[in-house]
Amino acid sequence: MVYAVVRAGGRQEKVEVGSVIQFNRVPVAAGETIELPAVLFVDGDKVVTDAQKLAKVKVTAEVIKDLRGPKIIIQKYKNKTGYKKRQGHRQDLTRVKITGIK
Repeated sequence: MVYAVVRAGGRQEKVEVGSVIQFNRVPVAAGETIELPAVLFVDGDKVVTDAQKLAKVKVTAEVIKDLRGPKIIIQKYKNKTGYKKRQGHRQDLTRVKITGIK
């Protein structure tokens, strides 16, 4: 069982070869390959957390497409004052497929 924990889009994600993840948008076109920095690498019983050894670990991913997340509604309301405010937000995301962990 080989997997890695990578830093992607301000978060950490556990990935295996063939897994599809999405994170905050990166400025890369669809079909291109990106490299994600590893934070942890597990290969069977061997666990690597040392920064110098992790620098040698290469996690590559292929960008599938850019998309947008679900709409989040932000509402503010104060009782008896007539104050109410409504705002929406959709996060820009990138979906990638992990192609290799070496």
